[in-house]
Amino acid sequence: MKKQPNLFEAFSPIVVMLLLLAIGFGVYGFSPEPLLILASVYAGFIAWRLGYTWDEMMEGIQEKIKQAMPAILILISIGILIGTWMIAGTIPMMIYYGLKIIDPTFIVLIAFVVSAIISIVTGTSWGSAGTVGVALMGIATGLGASLPATAGAVVAGAYFGDKLSPLSDTTNLAPIAAGSELYEHIRHMLWTTVPAAVISIIVYLFVGFNVSSADASTPETMTVMLDTLASMFDWNILLLLPPAIVLYGALRKKPTLPTIIFSSIVAAVISRFMQGFSVTDIFASTVSGFDVAMVNRANFNPDTVITEVLDLVHQGGMQSMTGVVLIAFSAFIFAGIMTTSGSLDVIIGALMKVVKRTGDLILTTVLSCLTMALVTGNSYLSIIVPGETFKDTYKKNKLQAKTLSRTLEDSGTVVVPLVPWSSAGVFMAGTLGVSTLSYAPWAILCYTGFIFAIILGYTGIGIAKREDADPDEGLKAPSEK
Repeated sequence: MKKQPNLFEAFSPIVVMLLLLAIGFGVYGFSPEPLLILASVYAGFIAWRLGYTWDEMMEGIQEKIKQAMPAILILISIGILIGTWMIAGTIPMMIYYGLKIIDPTFIVLIAFVVSAIISIVTGTSWGSAGTVGVALMGIATGLGASLPATAGAVVAGAYFGDKLSPLSDTTNLAPIAAGSELYEHIRHMLWTTVPAAVISIIVYLFVGFNVSSADASTPETMTVMLDTLASMFDWNILLLLPPAIVLYGALRKKPTLPTIIFSSIVAAVISRFMQGFSVTDIFASTVSGFDVAMVNRANFNPDTVITEVLDLVHQGGMQSMTGVVLIAFSAFIFAGIMTTSGSLDVIIGALMKVVKRTGDLILTTVLSCLTMALVTGNSYLSIIVPGETFKDTYKKNKLQAKTLSRTLEDSGTVVVPLVPWSSAGVFMAGTLGVSTLSYAPWAILCYTGFIFAIILGYTGIGIAKREDADPDEGLKAPSEK
């Protein structure tokens, strides 16, 4: 006979998971996937004690994966898209002209803007910070500008672009966890991201007034990067056709997966007939990503390409998404067992006793994401676990899934680089040469986003209700009390 879990039985798998991740991943650096499987084993033991069979648990796991499969297919197709855009020269051309606009007069503001541009077109915050971010730090050093402020602006800009890029893994992962749609999710994030960006720009602008560009010069590394990119590809306006297709699909609300595949095909055609790559290299780029060894041009030697360029262009391919998909599947195993045993219902029931308004629910979501970010230091887990936990609660309370997915990114993805013991915090500090705690106050967008999420929750502004919502049901916004 099946029993309902008590509070201890419901919450203990979450506690075990957090402890495993905090110690195993945070302290010893173990891969998070087997740690999640161990947490699932404990959750399965609790479910078995409650009277559930393995077949019933397996059905719950299968249901979770079934629900997420369309979005996971989009995630894999993003790998194809990046690979084809890279070999077509689309992303390299955007990077090339993005670097060209750098004006060291307002280095902190420019650090934010350029890092954001590169992250949007590449979908990677680490790639942006590790390449142009390093070059921007060189300019700041030459100007005598504040290095913590410049580093913070680089991090904020990199995560601004990562957050809004349809090529980003976390931007695709948040809608998977929440059950929303990719482009709908990106548009909805503008409610919190734009105000956070405006505040950042104002602060960086004032900082820039104290910097003179009289003695500034473009670092040699950046010059080499520009020359190398120009020698690898032929620039042409047609290279913007693949992103134009994606933009058109987003604006006209076309199905995401066919739009991405069509854009990838167009990029592949461009790479064959305009850039001269072989069909073999094009297919390889869709699977394992672009490699400079594929370039076969006069006076170009792949062996002499500097690391900064390699970090920018060695991207894409379906294999690049394997890590994200594995973590997602591991988390869905845990979530499937927790749902089957009724543990999530008990947890939500306990939380809803203190959650009376929409703002309370969003605040609870933010705190859950921040807890996951601080304990695990992993942006994927700070999205997936709270997303799976609160997805049904948002639905029951007549809130659209995009409100949840936006909150997950506001308080999960962009907060992780502010955690000194996270892999993102360690990477940014080591790459930019400034400690995490030193640049954190200047990474303004990374913490103002979730503040705006909470404010919007309590004011009711920018909160998307479901069209079938009954005004007399669910949580109340301030104007509905």
